[in-house]
Amino acid sequence: MGTDGAGHVARSTIRPYSETRNVTRGGAPIRTFLHTADDVAIDSVYEPGSVVYDSGPENGAGEFQDDSQGVEGLVLVVAHGFTGDVDRPHVRRVARAFARYGAVVTFSFRGHGRSGGRSTVGDREVLDLAAAVAWARELGHTRVVTVGFSMGGSVVLRHAALEAGSVDAVVSVSAPARWFYRGTAPMRRLHWLVTRPSGRLVGRYGLRTRIHHRQWDPVPLSPVEAVPRIAPTPLLVVHGDQDAYFPLDHPRMLADAAGEHGELWVEHGMGHAENAAPEPLLGRIGDWAVARAG
Repeated sequence: MGTDGAGHVARSTIRPYSETRNVTRGGAPIRTFLHTADDVAIDSVYEPGSVVYDSGPENGAGEFQDDSQGVEGLVLVVAHGFTGDVDRPHVRRVARAFARYGAVVTFSFRGHGRSGGRSTVGDREVLDLAAAVAWARELGHTRVVTVGFSMGGSVVLRHAALEAGSVDAVVSVSAPARWFYRGTAPMRRLHWLVTRPSGRLVGRYGLRTRIHHRQWDPVPLSPVEAVPRIAPTPLLVVHGDQDAYFPLDHPRMLADAAGEHGELWVEHGMGHAENAAPEPLLGRIGDWAVARAG
């Protein structure tokens, strides 16, 4: 399941995103399917950013006030973790937090949610991210920051390495540094889920995740091998010190590989990925994206 080239974009079946939102800056949200370079349909949502309505006397009757802290043209493209999808509550929570800093693109990786194909657990998913980034550029955004969680964290690293200059900054949260890690109980369970037929059935019917039965061939570039190729694009590595999946040697390996162009935040008391990311951390990531993508 090797990866070849970046995704291209083709829109189809555009439909409004159904989540109830306040008035959005720059127009209504858009939900559509993108098509990757290997022709997999990827369920994707674009949200232009948040605006609050203030009817207070200091602003006059019924004025709209921009509550976004972001820079014009900035979009954050969010890559979820394994078994997530664009409609999961934790993905929507991340999108709402980032909408205060710029536009947001969320999508479901192949094999997840309504997207087509089957999950390759971080290999060909780089094509899904490439399609989402290309869509963001096509919509007119001049500054693109990718933010990935767990599996998505490994994907944003490989995408930035393989597609040099395609993004303006990269944030990797709770990502592994190396493949085939089985040093924790959650990762041993994950390997059972991916490698065994009975595990893949659990993934399909219990977790709404369709997993490819083929092993990687060739084995894709590992996250720690990808990191040096990202420079000079700014990189932020975020990891919780209570992460049950990947211990702290993983983010430290990534930070060491990044050298001077990378930053490492070790978050006290944080667990794994989107579910564990507190609102203040998401705000700090948004601040970092605004500062680094300019």
